[in-house]
Formats: sequence, structure tokens, C-alpha cells
Amino acid sequence: MSIIEKTLTVKKATREAFGDEIVKLGKENKDIYVIDVDIAKSCKTSNFIKQLPEQHINVGIAEQNAAGLAAGLATTGKVPFVSTYAVFGSLRMAEQIRQEVCYPNLNVKIACSHGGLTPANDGGSHQAIEDMGVLRSFPNMTVIMGADYFSTRKLVEQAAKMYGPVYLRFTRDTVPVIYDENEEFTIGKAKKLQEGKDIAIIANGDTVHLAIEATKELEKEGISVKLLDMHTIKPLDRDAVIECLEIGRLITVEDHNILNGLGSAVCEVAAEEGKGKVRRIGVQDQFGQSAPYEKLMELNGITVSNIIKTANDLLR
Repeated sequence: MSIIEKTLTVKKATREAFGDEIVKLGKENKDIYVIDVDIAKSCKTSNFIKQLPEQHINVGIAEQNAAGLAAGLATTGKVPFVSTYAVFGSLRMAEQIRQEVCYPNLNVKIACSHGGLTPANDGGSHQAIEDMGVLRSFPNMTVIMGADYFSTRKLVEQAAKMYGPVYLRFTRDTVPVIYDENEEFTIGKAKKLQEGKDIAIIANGDTVHLAIEATKELEKEGISVKLLDMHTIKPLDRDAVIECLEIGRLITVEDHNILNGLGSAVCEVAAEEGKGKVRRIGVQDQFGQSAPYEKLMELNGITVSNIIKTANDLLR
């Protein structure tokens, strides 16, 4: 059965995937450290603390210090994962990540829960809608968001094994489990879920399941859809994007500001190649509110129905 044909009923938050995978990796590699900022319970590193206390450091509510400490550990051959919320890991720590991690190209991983609109009722102050865009602009940085539990575990594992700065973004809320446990992923290479000839959809993170459901409905209308899970925003799989541009009509879907995220990255390729029409679905350059996650997604048009409408508009 293909992924498009599966019924997506089981849900798990991708922060749970990080919590489970980092324990496994820490047991396998004693150079892996977790640096917490007093929110281990929310970021799902509590189990790491219990099982591997000698590989854990809690700096308290001091994110900039966490980044500096991680950089120092990296110079000694350790593989530090700074675990925090996405708003803090991308914005409060931005200068330290740029100057102390990316500039010297150190092996530091920034592992952030509560990405995008998933903090929901916590309000706009806690909803990181610009994080991937900010950090993809830093040289040497890799930017990743898995679509579900199993893809996130595989991508965390790969991030731990590759050298260099990596930003990993996770959801607070649960999202449907899309992939099987044995599915393989490669950082920097899009996951091709379906080939098609009428329109292409590229989605990222917690919007991939929406793109899958929209694809099912479009196929019922006789529309052939090429569908990609672009789990790595940087380095972007340029070849996969160009294949989509050859179709001529392309939609990007993301739980992120449409400025400087997946949509912008794809549009950069389209402009340089001089081909294809691109429509961006994502946060409409506005801050969130304190509201349920599904309501916030609806307010920004990040829905199955809007993907279908946008596809039909493009085809017309």
C-alpha cells in the first residue's frame, strides 16, 4: 500500500520522536550531550536525564549560555544537542548561533519543540513562525523538520551522525503518523510520495498529512498530483524542485511564515530557472493568537480545502 492510500489515524507529536531517539543515540555514542534550559518535560528530554545523567547539562533559563556551552563542548569533540522551544532556539539564541556555532562551523545541533503554530493556546509569543527562515539564512546551517514520528526519528539520527550545525524543528501537538518504522530518509533529499503530471505539491513538517489528504481528493477529480515531503529546507533539494517546475504549476505548504520559509526557498529556484507558477500556502505574514491549533491553521488557509482550491485555481 502506498502512503497516499493509507488511512492516517495514529497521531504522535514529533517532539516525542526526538525524546525517544536521543536516548537511543546517547546510549550508542557517549559523546552526545543534551543541554536543557529548564523545560525538559516539555521538550521530552526527561527520560534522557534519568537514563544518561552524566551526558546532560541544565543551564536554567539561559538560552544564550546554552548556545555558548554547546559551542565549547563541540570544540572538544562532543556532539551537543541544545533542547528548547523554537522561539528561543531561533530568535533568543540567534546571535550566539551565528557567531559561535555557524561562523566557526561547529558540530552543534539545535533541537526545538513547539515549532510553527503548534503551541496554539500559548499565543503568538510562543508560536515560532519565522524560525526556519531566520536560521536558513546562516551559512553552514542545515534546517530540518520531519513530517511525523518515524521520519523525525530517522532525521534526528542522521543529524547526529553528520558534521556541522543543524536546526531540528518539532511539533508540540500530535500529527498523523505517515511513514512506517523502516522508511529511509536522506538529509537534503526530498521524499517523493507520488509522481504526477498536472500539478506539484511540496509540503513540509506538520502540513505533509494535509497535502496527502488534498492529493487524495484531487486524484478523485481526475487531477494527477506530484507530491513531495521537503523535510530539509536547507540544503533544499533543488533537483526535486526543478522536476516540479517542469510540470508548470506548483504549490508549497508549510506551518511557517510564507516569507523566507519553504515557499520562498522554492520561489528562489523558480526565479533562477525562469519557469513555473508557484503559490505559497502558509502563515500569512501575521502573528498567531491564543486559539486551538486547527483554528489557527484555518485562519491562515493551511487546510486541505484551501490546497484543493489553490490547485484548481492554478489549473484554470
